Parts: sequence; structure tokens; C-alpha cells
Amino acid sequence: MISFTIPLCPRTKKNSQQLLKRGSKLRPAPSEAFLKYQEAAGWYIPLKHGKINKKLNIKCLFYMSIDYDNTKAIIDLNGLHQAIDDILVHYGVIEDDNCRIVAGHDGSRVLYDKKNPRTEIEITEVTGCST
Repeated sequence: MISFTIPLCPRTKKNSQQLLKRGSKLRPAPSEAFLKYQEAAGWYIPLKHGKINKKLNIKCLFYMSIDYDNTKAIIDLNGLHQAIDDILVHYGVIEDDNCRIVAGHDGSRVLYDKKNPRTEIEITEVTGCST
């Protein structure tokens, strides 16, 4: 359905998260690094398709500049998925990131590419699945 690459080092929303006071409650807010990533990612996201509201699989290949197999670094794959899903909602590619639209992330992986960190995204419709 749609394939594209975000040629930036992948980011999660949780790293260096901020707490903002709204009324009497503290609410988590995305980090400054994530907000910059989201803004920069917008240049690479195809917007011509309109908001998709069908059941989808969003396969992401996250190429990190850190070799997580040979360091103590731990990569949060769920956090990376959450960030991409939220960015796709933010830019109007998908209507929402709930389970009625994002059925899965089958085929997603965290990989290593020191010189070319990026996220390769492939969005396909899921057929034969009840809602």
C-alpha cells in the first residue's frame, strides 16, 4: 500500500520524557528530542493518501546507529512502534493508532547501521480479519 523511509536516527517518546503540570495533575509529555524528530520526519512522510482507517499492518525496520548486540544498550521496540504510530496519526496518514486500525507490526525489527540510521516503513492493508 505505502512504503517510505525516514532517514533519521529512530527515537522513542519516552526517552527524557517531561512532566508538565496541568491543573493539579502531572502529565507526561514527549521529550524535546522526540518533538524535533517528529517535526523532521514530516518531510519524509507521504501525505497524498489521506487518512487511512482500514485494518493495517505497519512493518518498521528500525536501523539504529548503536550496535545493541555488542553494547549494554537496550532498544525499546514497543516504544519505537508507539512513536511511529503517533507520528503517522499526527501527520494524518492513519486515522488513529488503536487496534481497529493498527492490527499489528508484523515483520518489524531493530537492526544496526552505524552510518545510515533510518526507519523503513511499509503499511499494508490486513485482509480476512474481523473487526
